[in-house]
Amino acid sequence: MDISDILQSLGSRPAERDPFAEDLGDPFAADRGQQSGQADLQALTRTWVNERGAAELLPWPRDGLIERATNRIKQQIELVEQMTGDMDPKTNFSLIIIQTEVERWKFLIRSYLRARIAKIHKHTLHYLSTPALLERLSETEVAYATRHQQLLHNHYLSSFLGSFPQNLQNLNDTAGGISMITGPDEDGGVFVRGLGSRDIGGEGTITVRGRGRDGDGEVEVERGEVVVARWSDVRDLVEKGEMELV
Repeated sequence: MDISDILQSLGSRPAERDPFAEDLGDPFAADRGQQSGQADLQALTRTWVNERGAAELLPWPRDGLIERATNRIKQQIELVEQMTGDMDPKTNFSLIIIQTEVERWKFLIRSYLRARIAKIHKHTLHYLSTPALLERLSETEVAYATRHQQLLHNHYLSSFLGSFPQNLQNLNDTAGGISMITGPDEDGGVFVRGLGSRDIGGEGTITVRGRGRDGDGEVEVERGEVVVARWSDVRDLVEKGEMELV
């Protein structure tokens, strides 16, 4: 048996054998097969790219995307453990494919979480002090950010803040109309791609309203077209899914 025989055998297997095709907990997963797993992979990749490219923390996916991806990884790791030790060439080759796919999903999730943690570290008080921004964090991230800020404040108190007067020991002072809490640069430039209007099924153009030094204006962006814009001008479009960062 050579490599072509193994590939032909693997290619003849039904689509539901795709290690990440199953939609866990969904009774219609078998009907959708590979599409559901591929859709989650595309959504996870887009979420990862958007998070890495955005200046501020984007809302945590509330549709269970991260949880579904994590469950898929756990199930495939269990499958790998069951298949380990089988000397059948077909099984060994399938094992390599599954392991490669598992590592790809693990990389996306790890990189996504690291990008979010880096933003939380940089502007912890900015997100904790604003209720609307706090809703962007998951429950675990809220607990992590709160504990991180407590440890940081205690460290500052023991290092130098403790020697200051009581009214100068706060890290969120707004005396003189100037806040000590800094946030991300919302006017930084980003590259974004149009995905079409969600109101008409992902077709048509998207209107980007931009603010310029000499005046404001509007630009019509076609589906697939890449433009440069201020993050604050395209934030809502990215969160609606009508544009994505590149």
